[in-house]
Amino acid sequence: MNSVRKRILVVDDEVDVLRYLETFFIDNGFDVITATNGKDCIIKAESENPDLITLDISMPMESGVRVFRDLQENLKTSKIPVIIITGVSEEFKSVIPNKKGSKYKFDFFEKPIDRENLLASVRKILKIK
Repeated sequence: MNSVRKRILVVDDEVDVLRYLETFFIDNGFDVITATNGKDCIIKAESENPDLITLDISMPMESGVRVFRDLQENLKTSKIPVIIITGVSEEFKSVIPNKKGSKYKFDFFEKPIDRENLLASVRKILKIK
């Protein structure tokens, strides 16, 4: 029996990071959609309805923090789990309240990424054994 592959929307303005994560997730059995900016992220999240989004916070044009809030407040995308992957953790932590006390649901990884912990988090969120 073939199970449906889970789809991940990877959002990062750095093409090297984007390709690295895309390859990593494909190699681990996921389908991947990519976006290089916040506007594209919102459009693809609404149209593609991914099972999970990985989101960089430090991006040009529209901040990842704004994109994250937009995703969480949009009825079409609010149920999609988000994993924040960023190198600007202090900025992010000061803008979004502690996740235990936050109305927003997300997981958080700092760059450089610990691949095994990231994969474990993705599998846990998507309820994959």
